[in-house]
Amino acid sequence: MRRIALVALAAVAFAAPAQAQKPVIAVLPFDNNSIGKDRADFDGIGRGMADMLITDMAGNASITVVERERIQALLTEQNLVKSGTIDPQTAIKLGKMIGAQYMITGGFMSDGRGTYILTARAINVEKSTIVNPVRLTSKGDDVLGLMSQLSNRLNSEMKLPALQVGEASAPAALPAGQPSHAAAPAQAKADEHAHAEAKPAAAAPTRAAAAAPAPARQVAAAEKPKGKMDMRTALLYSKALEEDDAGNRAKAVELYRQVVARFPLPAAQAKIDRYTRG
Repeated sequence: MRRIALVALAAVAFAAPAQAQKPVIAVLPFDNNSIGKDRADFDGIGRGMADMLITDMAGNASITVVERERIQALLTEQNLVKSGTIDPQTAIKLGKMIGAQYMITGGFMSDGRGTYILTARAINVEKSTIVNPVRLTSKGDDVLGLMSQLSNRLNSEMKLPALQVGEASAPAALPAGQPSHAAAPAQAKADEHAHAEAKPAAAAPTRAAAAAPAPARQVAAAEKPKGKMDMRTALLYSKALEEDDAGNRAKAVELYRQVVARFPLPAAQAKIDRYTRG
């Protein structure tokens, strides 16, 4: 009798539909497509724009957004930090490695006369298709406003369906020692379990670490700053992120402080607090 009950229970479990999960989104650094004599002035701006878009999209409870640091670690591991534009096939490869179902790529262009154009698109990693292309034009110097518009368009127009667990790629592990922020208690518990089984922190990510499965982690939604942040401050923040990624913490903190002095950007202040705590 007990055996029959167990068989029946197993049959019910097998017949149950796959559990749906939130689609995982990763944002790659934006390309600098600016023209004119001042084009080089905008080199590196894409790093800051990706960070601001990630922070803004993290407020969408229907998706999981991968932390920028995880993306940067993977780009470093794959020697893509200075490669320039990342083509769709490479973006798909990176998406599969990090466990994302959608990769967002974009470009920024200054025409040299005060007009900024921002383009973005989402790449479906499983189907290798491009969805929801977005193009925004701004004549003002309000970078945060432009990024907020882009985030709103992507969040409202992508209409990303919930994925079944069986459809999702195995997420890549966070490189040892990498900070993470849980978006919900259940996710925090999963992260805690992952860290308990992890090996001691290593100095740099390895290919083995990048291939190991782990729960997808979501960047914590930050408070949206108010007011306008000009392009010069955005470039300064991008430079701070570049120094941070290179391991130049003292220089990064100095630049983050310059950013905060010009505009109260919560993300910059959070990094200052993290590096100067204690």
